Amino acid sequence: MSKTQQELDLEYENGAFIPNAQSYVDAWEAASAALRAAKTGEYDVAYGDNPRAKYDLIRPDGPAKGLFIFVHGGYWLQRHKDDWTCFGEGALTAGWAIAHPGYPLAPEVRISEITKHVAQAITALAEQTDGPIVLAGHSAGGHLVARMAMPGVLSAYVAARLSHVLSISPVSDLRPMLPLTMNDTLRLDAAEAQAESPVLGHSLDVPVTVAVGSQERPVFLDQARWLAEAWGVGHMILPGRHHFDVIDVLRDAKSPILRAALS
Repeated sequence: MSKTQQELDLEYENGAFIPNAQSYVDAWEAASAALRAAKTGEYDVAYGDNPRAKYDLIRPDGPAKGLFIFVHGGYWLQRHKDDWTCFGEGALTAGWAIAHPGYPLAPEVRISEITKHVAQAITALAEQTDGPIVLAGHSAGGHLVARMAMPGVLSAYVAARLSHVLSISPVSDLRPMLPLTMNDTLRLDAAEAQAESPVLGHSLDVPVTVAVGSQERPVFLDQARWLAEAWGVGHMILPGRHHFDVIDVLRDAKSPILRAALS
């Protein structure tokens, strides 16, 4: 029996299934604003012509061990880099420079264009820093960092500096997005969905970890597993975590998953 439109859309709905979901968003925004207020940084640096093509870069007090870049989610449709600064907190405490790139959203641009913007931001950040680069992303950001780990997306020089890619709760196969109502805004077609799906390609020779919360929606458990299996990389299911608190591990410099990514 075919699924109704509502059933299809609910498979990719997160907030409706998380108690007090808005409280998590409010806490991210408050913690991120507090971190920016407390730290001198290079904020809203333009890397392109689009008004959202800007990044924030915060350096540690001493010499940086490398650069940790967090790419935010929001289904390529919403959110802003300023909402997520706190998820660089663990890496900053561990002595890494941290960066948060913004990017234009659908429907102004298509997902393939967002991929190009993120690559452009990472390239600009690489020019401003030395040492290894760790990429982390959540949800749509998990998709975007996985795309960065694929051949031909980043320049050879920047790709060679990647030391770890941490894809958290990613959308790794975009083909299931085609019949969703949100695709009225994303404007994905079959060709773009295939080209932009990491699960249908292969990764560079760089360590990749795919992580997902055990309490996430079934499709996110599937999407994470599909990518880990397709690429033959580490697959971590974090006990008791849902889509909105699975990324809290990035705020703790001692969390095993972050320590592994930064090692």
